[in-house]
Amino acid sequence: MNASATGRLVLLTTSHRVAPGLLSWPAWQTLRAADRVLCADPDHPQLPYLAEAGIAVETAAVPSARELVDYCVAEARTAVVLTSAEGESTLTDGLARLAGSGREAMPDLELLPGSYDLPGARLLDLVQVMDQIRLACPWSGVRTHEDLAKYGLEEMYELVEAIEEGDREALAEELGDVLLQVVFHSRIAQDDPDEPFSVDDVAGIIVDKLIRRHPHVFGDEEAATPEDVRAHWLRTKAAEKQRESVTEGVPLGQPALALAAKLASRARTAGLDVPIAGEGIGYELLALAARAQEEGTDPETALRAAARTYRDAIVAAERGA
Repeated sequence: MNASATGRLVLLTTSHRVAPGLLSWPAWQTLRAADRVLCADPDHPQLPYLAEAGIAVETAAVPSARELVDYCVAEARTAVVLTSAEGESTLTDGLARLAGSGREAMPDLELLPGSYDLPGARLLDLVQVMDQIRLACPWSGVRTHEDLAKYGLEEMYELVEAIEEGDREALAEELGDVLLQVVFHSRIAQDDPDEPFSVDDVAGIIVDKLIRRHPHVFGDEEAATPEDVRAHWLRTKAAEKQRESVTEGVPLGQPALALAAKLASRARTAGLDVPIAGEGIGYELLALAARAQEEGTDPETALRAAARTYRDAIVAAERGA
């Protein structure tokens, strides 16, 4: 970690999504060994932790590139600049000009990440932004669960369309829109005066559920095939729900074809042989949905694919193709 013969100038970056003070070991080593540590932001969240560690930090305006280069080169010293959230563009531009001239003795220049974002870190940003919007936006601030219900359905349909079209860019965007619905509803629930819950409660519930229903991953059970996994899931779910009927938990408000397939699946899984009795187009569609489900085909997806092909045929006919 020693400076070279011409010194060392380090730009130390940190992530606001990681708790202050949780710096990497190379970052702490560099900070402790530095001859000078500077930070232009007197409110930088890392400063209290550096002070606690006995590291003195200059919080006045960061000197110019010229001044810092001369400081490091003069006696082969190490200077560390703790960058602010906005970055240090003036300093980095100045360093680039000096280094690019080819006529300057330059210290070793290093960009050192002091902390990295963990997977899922941007979710923290989403929660924070949603909180600000809920507090400051006249429209978002008064929305209810009932107000947002229709948007949840729309976003899911748009997500399905992106999947069917194989559009990766649209898929990422639509997943974000669906995620927004989860965070928005959770933020509304947080304001409930009687039974509040937060996005952390929502995440905690699904984490606990996933762990319980994957004993082959988090426990001692074994599952060698997808069928074994499904059996574990259904067995655990049945023990949790203690339902009196296999039809409990099937939302009747879903599209009719998907509803028919789901009911047929529940009956078949329970080993119930329930004949489809009745006449008319409704019962014919019900029978087709049950047959498709039994053969491993999702009738809703199959019908949507056929409908899309039919739409294309209509467009071609309109164009005289």
